[in-house]
This record gives sequence, C-alpha cells and structure tokens, in this order.
Amino acid sequence: MKTTLYIQNLKCGGCANTITKNISTLDAITDVSVNVEESCVSFVYTTEEKLIEVKEKLKALGYPEDGEANSLGSKAKSYVSCAIGKMS
Repeated sequence: MKTTLYIQNLKCGGCANTITKNISTLDAITDVSVNVEESCVSFVYTTEEKLIEVKEKLKALGYPEDGEANSLGSKAKSYVSCAIGKMS
C-alpha cells in the first residue's frame, strides 16, 4: 500500500535526506519520496504495523505527523536531523 504523511518541521533538503535515509532502512518500506514544499513523505508499506513503525521513526527524528503535538523537543530534534542530513 502507498501512503503520504504530512509532517512537521520539514525545512530543507537536509531534512529530506535524513528522512529518506532513515525510513529507507526499515524493512518492508520502499519507494520513499520526500516533498519539502508540501512537507510530506510518501512510501509503500506492507502492513499497518509498518506504517506505525514509520510514524514512530519520523517522530523520533523530530518530524511528527501533522496534527500531533509539536513540542520544543521535536523541533530541536529536527534541527539536529537537518544538520546531519546536510553533512551527509
């Protein structure tokens, strides 16, 4: 199944790079695509558990799903992820 998640804190290509690298490493997740302008990530997954796993991974990286609480901690994590994405 293919889905698109709208996420918070997505600011640049560095963020997109971090998200793509980290989500692509998850088992049974393919065709990861990040759209910075629309603040969304699209991917193909096999089970509902995998979808939940991606959402949890995004939140851990500092990119919670749109509509979820966007704490100061999440914002700080996203800045770190952004910087790491720019360096790699």
